[in-house]
Amino acid sequence: MNGKLLRILMITTVFNPDVGGVQTHLDDLCEYLRKRGHKIFVITFQPLMTNTKAPRFERKPNLEVWRIGWLARTYFKRKPNPFIEFFYITSVSLIFSFFLLFFERNVDVIHAHGIHSSFLAKLLAKVLKKRAVVTIHGMRVFDLSRKVMLGRLLKTILSSFDTILVIADLWKEKSVKMGLNSEKIKVFTHWVDHTVFKPMNKMKCKKELALEGKFVILFVGRLIEVKGPRLVIEAAKRLDQIKDLHFVIIGDGPLANEVKSASEMLQNLTYAGRVDVKELVVYYNAADILTVPSLHDEPFGRVILEALSCGTPVVASNRGGIPEALDDSVGILIEPEVDEIAQTIENLYRHSWKLAELRRNCREYSKKRFSESNAKVIEKAYRH
Repeated sequence: MNGKLLRILMITTVFNPDVGGVQTHLDDLCEYLRKRGHKIFVITFQPLMTNTKAPRFERKPNLEVWRIGWLARTYFKRKPNPFIEFFYITSVSLIFSFFLLFFERNVDVIHAHGIHSSFLAKLLAKVLKKRAVVTIHGMRVFDLSRKVMLGRLLKTILSSFDTILVIADLWKEKSVKMGLNSEKIKVFTHWVDHTVFKPMNKMKCKKELALEGKFVILFVGRLIEVKGPRLVIEAAKRLDQIKDLHFVIIGDGPLANEVKSASEMLQNLTYAGRVDVKELVVYYNAADILTVPSLHDEPFGRVILEALSCGTPVVASNRGGIPEALDDSVGILIEPEVDEIAQTIENLYRHSWKLAELRRNCREYSKKRFSESNAKVIEKAYRH
């Protein structure tokens, strides 16, 4: 291993068992760093998007997780006042950070994930004279940067970090336009465990999930408006005349009850709720298509990587970093509109040769582009 083993403090508002691409990425990152011998301390919050309760403190080899509760969970689960949200997250996280560092004084680097965490991380890094790294995971920072005073503040905070990590070239371009130093910005790509997400016998997987004889369209993600679950429901309604075509929605979030109600009314739609990784792999393999109908600028689309690794082609929105995650050898980019989603799915259903051609390319495409070696960009950022 190059260099000494590191003690890394991560500050993030989201972490498992909350659901989402960022949470899964952090799981993968912590696992990679643990295997490399580094020690990670995570300061985070209790899940907000799901009703799952997590331990306040969790310890694994080379990993400690400290979870902060929400004093008014229902308020913060809605769209809270951004200043109240910022004050609560920053002040409470600061207290926990100093408490942790009182016992674990020696950290080598502080890694912030997201906007709220960046202010706190940089403050701690300055006081402790430690290296500071920040990851910009999504579009929100660029939306907020358009506001004059807030934009200046964000630029000042982010510019002070030693390294700024972004998930796609698109986000680097936006960061530079925001006024950040391009030399500080490093692009990394998500990775997937190819020993976990791997091809299995499709017919057996369909049988296991009671989907025998069905052409399966899968949605996996947080059940919030911008992820597009309502588009999936509407597409299911449009295609209900194709009797062996079946939609499956996996996930949790504010729209869970709406999705559940739709599944009870539509014979060609199943709501599977939240599933563990082992079962998720079975669903990916049972699926003929993964659909990612995001309405917003998706940072990258992590579920795309998982599906491709299992050999399943993708139909996804032409939004954000998604076009950097797949090309026409393994998927189809579309506008996130009901008509286009339905037409694309029906076209692949009726032209099995096209779907088979896409399927043949998926696994090798994933192994080539989304291996664990992608994590080295982040590990390198911790050192220089």
